[in-house]
Amino acid sequence: MPGSLVQQGASVLCAHGGQAQPTAPNPRVLLGGAPSVQLAAPWTVAGCPLPPNAGGPCATASWTSGSVRVTSHGQPLVLQGGSATCVPTGVPLTVLLAQPRVRAS
Repeated sequence: MPGSLVQQGASVLCAHGGQAQPTAPNPRVLLGGAPSVQLAAPWTVAGCPLPPNAGGPCATASWTSGSVRVTSHGQPLVLQGGSATCVPTGVPLTVLLAQPRVRAS
């Protein structure tokens, strides 16, 4: 599935509205001057409003699908159309806004 590559600082939210950020950006590939993100990099989620008695809040997330044809150091990169799962809630992350210039599949 083609999509825009995701850079550090992209607008990424959990299903409840918490802001997600990568913990290990990839400075080897820059996207609009910002580091890209490899698929294996863990993400932290801050500001998830889901209360603990409802199974929340979202704390971390990991991507399970990303680029296939474009890699950095042999590792796939995070795509806007990729899929990720938050822990402990199991809800997805959504990339609302990523850089528009570099697309991959």
